[in-house]
Amino acid sequence: MRGLVFLIPGLPLLGFAINLLFGRYLPKRLVGWLATAVVGGAFVIAIVEYLHLLSMGVPRLETGNLFTWFQVGGLKIAWGFYLDPLSAAMILFVTGVAALIHAYSIGYMDHDPRFRTFFVYLNLFVFSMLTLVLANNFVLTFLGWEGVGACSYWLISFWFHRNTAAAAGKKAFIVNRIGDFGYMVGMFLLFKVTGTLNYTGAFHAAHHGVISSTDATAIALLFFVGAAGKSAQIPLFVWLVDAMEGPTPVSALIHAATMVTAGVYLMARISPILHLSASAGTVIAIVGVVTAFVAAAAATSQNDIKKVLAYSTVSQLGYMFLGIGSGAYVAAIFLMITHAFYKGLLFLGAGSVIHSMHDEQDIKKMGALYKLMPITGFTFIIAWLSIAGLPPFSGFFSKGDVLLGAYSKSPWLWALGALTAVLTAYYMGREVYLVFFGDARYAKALAGSDHHAEPHESPAIMTVPLVVLAVASVVAGVLNLGFTSSTDFLANWLSPVFGSAEAALGFGTGTRAILESGDAVFAIIGIVLAWRAWASRSENATLEPRFLVKAWGIDLFLDKVFSGGSQVLARSMNSVVDNALIDGAVKGTGTLVAGTAGQVRKLQSGYVRSYALVISFGVVLILGFVLTRASF
Repeated sequence: MRGLVFLIPGLPLLGFAINLLFGRYLPKRLVGWLATAVVGGAFVIAIVEYLHLLSMGVPRLETGNLFTWFQVGGLKIAWGFYLDPLSAAMILFVTGVAALIHAYSIGYMDHDPRFRTFFVYLNLFVFSMLTLVLANNFVLTFLGWEGVGACSYWLISFWFHRNTAAAAGKKAFIVNRIGDFGYMVGMFLLFKVTGTLNYTGAFHAAHHGVISSTDATAIALLFFVGAAGKSAQIPLFVWLVDAMEGPTPVSALIHAATMVTAGVYLMARISPILHLSASAGTVIAIVGVVTAFVAAAAATSQNDIKKVLAYSTVSQLGYMFLGIGSGAYVAAIFLMITHAFYKGLLFLGAGSVIHSMHDEQDIKKMGALYKLMPITGFTFIIAWLSIAGLPPFSGFFSKGDVLLGAYSKSPWLWALGALTAVLTAYYMGREVYLVFFGDARYAKALAGSDHHAEPHESPAIMTVPLVVLAVASVVAGVLNLGFTSSTDFLANWLSPVFGSAEAALGFGTGTRAILESGDAVFAIIGIVLAWRAWASRSENATLEPRFLVKAWGIDLFLDKVFSGGSQVLARSMNSVVDNALIDGAVKGTGTLVAGTAGQVRKLQSGYVRSYALVISFGVVLILGFVLTRASF
């Protein structure tokens, strides 16, 4: 057992504890830098552990237990770690991106009165995510799973004095509990079938025929319900859009490095079980690609700078599940890593714009900001070109690999994914043109507020993370170039994890070259469409239909059916069950007792003659009964 592994989640936990107990006595900025330093330290240790795994032979796996958490009968759950190439890749980008977001937050949250509390929550959030990733059993993973859920509630509703923020936090918490039910039932079924909840034992059972195809389908789909909640897939994606009510660094952390990647990680982690069920994979792929398309279409008509990015995240997560369902696990993880870079950059760039615009988030009220915010604008454009899939940016390689896997599974999946790629380049282009180019509309917007200062570039504490993430968004494609087997670096690294579960491409190099060329064409088409539609205008109602503004009405439908339906049910339960049955039973019992007592009390007349008469009558009855029995 290597003690350094436990320091990876341990350092953020230490930062949480120090700032929670002593933060009020420390200078404000010291709290922020301490929180940033412990996450940065976790990143350094993650690099050390990566190098350690690299020096090991296949399967590059290291496990260990810190202590026994609890034991019930034959179920023994330890607090332990499971370090393999998949968890190593996860902790590297989680800690790296999270450290940059922490540093950025020092500048962004500088004037917030609850500055110290914010960093307490951030450190706990990162600890929970790292616990989830490094756990060696499903129960400890679930602890981290619930931890990120709780932290997301606190952070999304951080500005709880706003009703919208308070409601968004509750919505995120409740919707995720729906998904968590699937996770728990999946655990119960897995334990029933295999008798263990440790990853090593469960995967051994999967490899040796202990888990049947039917059981594998049920287990995989139940875990997918949990993953759909955390990683915002239809129909459980509605919480992620409302989560934009939290501070922008929270949005960046949730979307890029922590919570929403948890579901994709879980499904990749259980690939040995998922591999046993082709039908489960098909369901996951269909849900993923439909989610990707629906969210991308909705993003084309949003005016809130962060909501565009929120729907974008839902869409990109859909791509990742498309990869998982197609058996292209490496492609899904590759996209997760590159997405962490360019989506973190997009959110932090949006935060820089919002900071400069004095909390204005309507992109229709911006325009021509590039000349005033060149660093933010330039890095934001890099992130746009990367998520659009334009070569040589990283998104071209990662999204292209997912589409290759989708085509190998079904050309129909690929077609819908390709259409979504065009929409992705378009909606992000629309946001870039409306925010950074065109007419300067911000003067009118700011004139109507309490702030009249012209927008300006953010301080270095906020722009340096943008530059770092921009570089990563450009060069991260080299992680898995795919030109030859020797340049498939990520695939080679993850091969001990996925092994035979990774689906081979069902076509030759010629078809692959055509498909990869098509990926670039899709990006160019979307970029050109955005330029023609929005480069010289800020209004184009025909391209913003109301049903897309309302995101297909899915959230409204769910609200009416479940929220409205539950209210109707509650009122019915109140009037029928509570008032009629429960209150009726209570009141009826009281009435019955009172009525009976009223009749019985008449026997107590207070006249001695009456009592003597009754006693005499009773004596006669008793004597008659005794004499009758005696005669027999």
